[in-house]
Amino acid sequence: VQLVESGGGSVQAGGSLRLSCVVSGYPYLNVRMGWFRQAPGKEREGVAAFDSGGIASYADFVEGRFTISKGTAKNTLELQMNSLKPEDTAMYYCAASLLHMLGSSVLETNRYKYWGQGTQVTVS
Repeated sequence: VQLVESGGGSVQAGGSLRLSCVVSGYPYLNVRMGWFRQAPGKEREGVAAFDSGGIASYADFVEGRFTISKGTAKNTLELQMNSLKPEDTAMYYCAASLLHMLGSSVLETNRYKYWGQGTQVTVS
């Protein structure tokens, strides 16, 4: 499974960004997909992900500001981020797992085997 992220950048607080991830190498419908992030000096953490039932889970810090979706383009996962805060500054990663997962377990980083190279988001 290969994943390639795009859409990161630098924005002012309150701004928006849309991240995209293109998945290849495995049937899209058979993988669980999610977005994660890692800020300097901090552990990687889950942001949003879909479980095996297609239900999205979000980290508490999202507070309704982000929306994960399957893009209109084939094999694409997206993350719309609104009302960005400086504390959202991090490298954002797309990840995929072949494990069956339900509920908030989809936000656990150790359940994912495949990772993209990351895209930087900087909020000032």
